[in-house]
Amino acid sequence: MSVETREFQTEVRDLLHLMIHSLYSNQEIFLRELISNASDACDKLRFEAIARPELLGSDELAVELSVDEAAGTLTIKDNGIGMSRQDVIDNLGTIARSGTRKFMESLSGDQKKDSQLIGQFGVGFYSAFIVADKVTVLTKRGDEEAVRWESDGQGQFSVEPSFKLDRGTEVILHLREDAKDFTHLPRIEGIVRRYSDHIGLPIRLRKKEGEVETLNQASAFWTRPKNELKDEDYQHFYQHLTHDFAPALAWAHHKVEGTLEYTSLLYIPTRAPFDLWDREQSRGVQLYVKRVFIMDKAAELLPAYLRFVRGLVDSADLPLNVSRELLQGNRTVEKIRSALVKRVLDMLEDIAEKRPEDYARFWQTFGAVLKEGIVEDQANRERVARLCRFHSSAQSGEQPEVTLPKYVERMGAEQNAIYYLTADNLSTARSSPHLEGFRARNLEVLLLTDRIDEWVVSHLSEFEGKKLESVARASKDLEAKIETPEKAKHEGEYKETLERAQTLLGARVEAVRLSSRLTESPSCLVAGEYAMSRRFEEMLRRAGEQAPASRPILELNPTHPLVERLKDLSADEDFGDLVELLLAQAQLAEGAQLDDPAAFVKRLNRLLLAQAAPGSRIIV
Repeated sequence: MSVETREFQTEVRDLLHLMIHSLYSNQEIFLRELISNASDACDKLRFEAIARPELLGSDELAVELSVDEAAGTLTIKDNGIGMSRQDVIDNLGTIARSGTRKFMESLSGDQKKDSQLIGQFGVGFYSAFIVADKVTVLTKRGDEEAVRWESDGQGQFSVEPSFKLDRGTEVILHLREDAKDFTHLPRIEGIVRRYSDHIGLPIRLRKKEGEVETLNQASAFWTRPKNELKDEDYQHFYQHLTHDFAPALAWAHHKVEGTLEYTSLLYIPTRAPFDLWDREQSRGVQLYVKRVFIMDKAAELLPAYLRFVRGLVDSADLPLNVSRELLQGNRTVEKIRSALVKRVLDMLEDIAEKRPEDYARFWQTFGAVLKEGIVEDQANRERVARLCRFHSSAQSGEQPEVTLPKYVERMGAEQNAIYYLTADNLSTARSSPHLEGFRARNLEVLLLTDRIDEWVVSHLSEFEGKKLESVARASKDLEAKIETPEKAKHEGEYKETLERAQTLLGARVEAVRLSSRLTESPSCLVAGEYAMSRRFEEMLRRAGEQAPASRPILELNPTHPLVERLKDLSADEDFGDLVELLLAQAQLAEGAQLDDPAAFVKRLNRLLLAQAAPGSRIIV
């Protein structure tokens, strides 16, 4: 077949332009990426050989590096799975659009950090163009025809048959003039030992005299004794595993022997992966069976709320041909999963106790994800709840610091519930009229502002025997804690006013009544004692879900001048305008949108004009 010339996908052209013209500050990162790709190709062959042992042959799987100073080339060769012609076109001519877009969006302008992002977004091969003005790939998969791929990174690539006889892939970099030092063997050795020492197969360097030297440990990192490993070794392996340039926050390395036999190495990252909130992305730690790589993201080994955890599990008890279907409902997997969850929670508890500043950073990044465990993991619900951090009405800082155990410890002898308020943001929560009566009586209220919080409190009904109770809900027990003697005095004098307001608002509200919780604001809305919270209803509606029909209770502050004036009004129009204004104020105070903003503005203007006119009747 003759040479076929093709255009790169648009996203690849943009990416190559960036590689060639921008990311020069840390050029050597390309070698880490190409060695990692070669290692992955060997892992894929080892996996396919589970079903077809003849694929491996007698060769030891390895990566080999060689240089040609005269030609100015550096070659990275593996004897892994190799690629077919279609594989080459698919893998080297196109790239996942979402990955490319996210990569571009994540660039900060700091070249060193930006170049470190390459591996995270699956664009590792293209880093070759940081140092090469032409890249040649020779590859052969099984019995298929060998393929030659070549490009100068300017917008096109060619594909043609190749003379290559052996299985695997060779990537030949034709180095730029300013990158010729990558043909110097000492530099190659240093880069491999720095970035790729922990790869579990040999990385060999072919020298001029024909000598071949193995540059790395060439054994699976997690199988080495812990007493031989230093913190920096664990951090280097974490970078190899995740392509994350930020150091890991913590890790746990365990070898289990007995009824189950497996090794686990789990890491807590410092920063979130770009796809943390992308529910379409696969998740999970890597799975090995007897040091044979099986799958990259085994979601069955950790629950979804721990999807930020990175690492691997190497089991001696699972079959080599294990599939995702076999992992589901497998008793061995369930036991391993339970143990892994315990280790992650142990790590987090240790960080929270001994390194509170680090835990505060962890919570800022992953707290909303960890809270999902309260909903999903009934067995560990209280452990997860203890790890949660909340804002509070007793706290003025911007970082959530209050724990449920500390809240319970501070509760007064007569307080028998944990009070909370949900809101869209911290500013709305802190200024909420629902807090006024609680502040006046020095009762602390937790301020919950994450979207997940509505689901959290619906599953965490109590903690250490203390019921969780919303201050935005009508509850006789709650109101008894903040009710004042003055309220009973006002009931009789406002009876007719409340009835008129109820008649005016009709079915839009369940009731209009005097409030125990307001000390400064004129009005607020509360949910019925057994009704869904108003914020939860609004969230469901925004998501296009069907929300159960419920009506709020409008509460009025009998000591506020506006409400006092309401009692004295006889004109129906003025009375109606002021009642509607009080209802709208209550809606706005909790961050809700008005059904008819234009009508609200007209009504407000009418009342303001009445106030400004001679002999005005209303005080606003």
